[in-house]
Amino acid sequence: MTQLEEIYNRYFKDVFLYVYSLSGDKHIAEDITSETFMKALKSLDNFRGDSDIRVWLCQIAKNSYYSYLRKRKIFVDLESLPESASEDNVEQEITNSEASMNVHEIIQNLKEPYKQVFTLRVFGELSFKQIGKLFAKSGNWACVTYHRAREKIKSRLEDYR
Repeated sequence: MTQLEEIYNRYFKDVFLYVYSLSGDKHIAEDITSETFMKALKSLDNFRGDSDIRVWLCQIAKNSYYSYLRKRKIFVDLESLPESASEDNVEQEITNSEASMNVHEIIQNLKEPYKQVFTLRVFGELSFKQIGKLFAKSGNWACVTYHRAREKIKSRLEDYR
């Protein structure tokens, strides 16, 4: 197995879930994830190892997704996205397939950096240190931002009960 195949097999799900959490569309997530690994293949020799490879792949995925939005001039009207009620435990809610889309919709309503930090932590399974490094901030900043995002999601879930 080549190095890229090993990376692909190990991180495909993480990258896909991250892009899916950004886009809310499985087809877009599949396309962007494929594009991410193609870009990673082209620049694998340039990867210095300064960060975790998952962080690097998620950064490529995020940039690819934003490029996709810019090319298509897609702007999401956050007011038009429905929100739904659920349990207090956001992480458990995501694993419930029926409620998962509702939580994804609420996540889409989060402002940055809350949205990205939350998705990197939950879907990308990155450590706070890795997330902080991705944003050129501290691990403590990432932890605080994640918990604030989590509280915002819980609050919105409570509003719709």
